[in-house]
Amino acid sequence: MMEPPIHLVERWRLEDEEARRIRRREADWSFINQQPPKIKYALIYYVETGDPYKAAKIADLTLDEFDELRRQANIPKTP
Repeated sequence: MMEPPIHLVERWRLEDEEARRIRRREADWSFINQQPPKIKYALIYYVETGDPYKAAKIADLTLDEFDELRRQANIPKTP
């Protein structure tokens, strides 16, 4: 399989960083820090990675249940 051109990889990295900054800035950290450990770590994982599937698995929740928590924590979905 061919590797993507370097400029595309750099662009994707920059887009990931910007999405992470947005999630960090918008998140309700007070809400997140008040959650039980599994939920708290799952929300933090989502803020850092944007991966709702793994975050839901960490929290031992369905994707819909985790998405509701994400909304309560004011963490935006980012592309």
